[in-house]
Amino acid sequence: MKKTMVAGIVSLAAAPLLAGLYGDTPDEKHAWAVHDWNRPKPAKVEVDAKGVPSDAIVLFDGTKESFEQNWQSDKGGAPTWKCEGGMFSSKEGWGLGSVRTKAEFGDCQLHIEYMHPADTKSLGGPQMRGNSGVFLMGPQYGYEVQVLESYYTSREMEGKDGYVDNYTDGQAGSVYAENPPMVNPQRKPGEWQVYDIVFHQPVWEGDRLLHPGSITVFFNGVLVQDHWEMEGQTTHCKRRPLKPHPKKGPLTLQDHGCPVNFRNIWIREIPSRWDNKTHSAMSADTAEVMKLRRETAEKLFAKVDMAKPGSAKTVQALLEVVSYSKDAKYLDALKASCDAYKASLEGMDDAALNGAKGDVNNVWKALDVLRRNKVFEEDCPFCKFIKDLREKKGWK
Repeated sequence: MKKTMVAGIVSLAAAPLLAGLYGDTPDEKHAWAVHDWNRPKPAKVEVDAKGVPSDAIVLFDGTKESFEQNWQSDKGGAPTWKCEGGMFSSKEGWGLGSVRTKAEFGDCQLHIEYMHPADTKSLGGPQMRGNSGVFLMGPQYGYEVQVLESYYTSREMEGKDGYVDNYTDGQAGSVYAENPPMVNPQRKPGEWQVYDIVFHQPVWEGDRLLHPGSITVFFNGVLVQDHWEMEGQTTHCKRRPLKPHPKKGPLTLQDHGCPVNFRNIWIREIPSRWDNKTHSAMSADTAEVMKLRRETAEKLFAKVDMAKPGSAKTVQALLEVVSYSKDAKYLDALKASCDAYKASLEGMDDAALNGAKGDVNNVWKALDVLRRNKVFEEDCPFCKFIKDLREKKGWK
């Protein structure tokens, strides 16, 4: 990198440059500045009248065709659960087996609705009252959000007939065997219950755990699991530590010998923050960051009008280019442009200078961002020239 630039252009500090923007500058872990206008915009997603996002994968829309297309038994064959009336259902008694999706998923947003029959009763203890479970990534590697009829959960709390006293990390809305729901918003049996789940799986680097992953659950619109970080994989009666596993697995609905109905199931695959290699203090790869910054600089440089090197617009555009890459060709172009702009200002009479006030102030704002972020050295000649001119003219 060129350490200094002659004939009025600035000395370059170790940090990147920025112009045309007003937030903190890019660095080795962030390819974009704060409030960077060059940062790509997110894709547009429409939500239909049923609340389904346009980028969602609909796993069950109420039709038998949808059920047969997307689901299979836990053995891999056709599902044995009954599909009719816009829902599919497990039944009382063991033997049906669980159902799982044919497709596999990792990090996701999941919407699923379930209902226990209005006459739900215990079939042999509190865990046999409408028991099922939503297994993210399947039971072998997965993480369960419990499904259970839990409208009444404690005689002491509610004093009502029909209560089912139960262990709290096994009631509806719990991360099974780990964390109870913060509150119990379950509706009565015979009414539809809604889970909206955001799941991030644990992140490993070889055998080293980088992050335990998390589950967030909205239960009938109420937050009951707030970014719960997993302590282990789902099991019963004991703790099963986290361990590396494949990055995708099937969504599984458990058969626990109880009648439970399901409908309106869709899923969105979402990226992990740990997949972000170009703009993240946690996970960015410096080489990937610099590669993206060089690509951005080249795109911006191609748009610069070098036929007018002495214009304020060209100076600002080149400062922005150099903020992404300090390639010699960009630095040379910036030097020539700043020299030409300085010369043009020095050659103006008072009337012309007054007419250039807006442009000069805009250049100063860009330079001030660089100074504020300690990108330019305090004795930057070009900065001093613009600063002195503004003070002389009394411009603000």
